[in-house]
Amino acid sequence: MATHSPRLLVTLPASSELRAAILDRLRGVPVAFTDPADVGPWPTAEALLVGNLHRELPHWRADLAPRLRFVQQLFTGLDRFPFSAFGPDVAIAGNVGAYAPFVAEHAVALVLALAHEIVPNFEKVRRGRLRPPTPNRYLIGGTALVLGFGEIGRETADRLRALGLRVEGVGRTPDPRPGADRMYGASELAAALAGADVIVECRPLTRATRGTIDAAALNAMRPAAIFVNVGRAATVDETALYEHLRDHPAFRAGTDVWWREDFEAGELGSSHAFTELPNFLGSPHVAGVGSAARARAESLALENLVRFFAGARPLHVADRADYGDGPATRPPA
Repeated sequence: MATHSPRLLVTLPASSELRAAILDRLRGVPVAFTDPADVGPWPTAEALLVGNLHRELPHWRADLAPRLRFVQQLFTGLDRFPFSAFGPDVAIAGNVGAYAPFVAEHAVALVLALAHEIVPNFEKVRRGRLRPPTPNRYLIGGTALVLGFGEIGRETADRLRALGLRVEGVGRTPDPRPGADRMYGASELAAALAGADVIVECRPLTRATRGTIDAAALNAMRPAAIFVNVGRAATVDETALYEHLRDHPAFRAGTDVWWREDFEAGELGSSHAFTELPNFLGSPHVAGVGSAARARAESLALENLVRFFAGARPLHVADRADYGDGPATRPPA
């Protein structure tokens, strides 16, 4: 499949499954898989399929591929993508929706674990204690608020509705959305938070969303609300969340995303001892980790590349004004 005159560069590991999928979906498109040691140039390359540019192609410079017009990232979030490494005429797309059903499933798992006190109850079992019981918080009849009503938000809303919750949403505008009983615009965040029993953060990290779950937003929530974050950690003020959990013992929070994530070293971190709080639950950014999720992500990324090579505008092209360059770590799903 490799060629000296590729139109598509693939920096992802060349698994047999990915090679076969590219051969099937992009017939007639010359493809080259790159290696971290490669230094180019690639004068014929028009598109790039990438996971983490810094890790997979550390010698990259924009002038090495002067004909490049499109970059498709395998992962969804673009908050860590190095936009400045590409010319302004290069369209860059995140893999929007690729991991949505899997992240939504994980979000609901965190909600249920917090509502039903799964971890404290397991500790009772481990100690051989039957009583005193820890009361469950039943979700049926309550209201769930989904922050960010994109692909992940809609999938999450469907699952929460199946649990008997009324589902509301927050988007950039309050325009009605399928799957939401009510929508709020971004400027109505505080009012939306005040009416929810369960809040699930699904928004991407952009200049507009960074730090918006701050002390004021947390104080707008009900004292016994459940807050789960499967979006990006930095939409939440880390210190404000810790202090709110510490000072509101009936409040519950769970997160799959962290303020410090070093995917190269395999480490996560926080400035506060969240794991010592009895009303907190975390998982190590694994909502989109699994063979089914990877297969779906590769399939949808290739679908967008098919559009590009067919002469159609790719889907989900980012507005660079929403983002800035981030750290050189792999952007997970």
